[in-house]
Amino acid sequence: MYRRFLFPVAIAVLVALPAVAQHPEEHAQNTPRANQGHVPPAPPKRDNPHAKPEPERHVNGRVNSTQHVNNDHWYGHDSPNDKRFHIAHPFEHGRFEHFGPSFRYRVERFDIEHHRFWFPGGFGFEVASWDWPVCADWCWNCADDFVVYEDTDHVGWYLLYNVHTGVYVHVSYLGM
Repeated sequence: MYRRFLFPVAIAVLVALPAVAQHPEEHAQNTPRANQGHVPPAPPKRDNPHAKPEPERHVNGRVNSTQHVNNDHWYGHDSPNDKRFHIAHPFEHGRFEHFGPSFRYRVERFDIEHHRFWFPGGFGFEVASWDWPVCADWCWNCADDFVVYEDTDHVGWYLLYNVHTGVYVHVSYLGM
């Protein structure tokens, strides 16, 4: 009688293993991997309008000049007086009010041709054309988490931070 139940129990265990194994992956997917595993605070406003983008300098001599956050420090942020960020009518589509580290989002819809994406609730954004190469290879439909920050140096712009890569790009709000 023992052998009669052994085979069905073994099959049930084999079928259940993939489902049990997915839970740690799902949890790991929601946990930030960049910035020592946590979402950073908002970037500080820089007082010097001519401030240059600051690269991250490592003790081994390596320099990382990409736009990213490490140890809650925002590296590679463009100069406050950079002409690319001048908008004739800032906040033309309204202000996005649900920004900061306490708001995490997943992309609900993505238009790769126009570099636009939408969060649940219909909040739409467009990636700045000069920042598109930085995020073109992001997996926009992989359920990665993002945080939106108000860009304190460029009026009318927001920063989209990828909590899994630690990289950020400039985005403009398209409204709902």
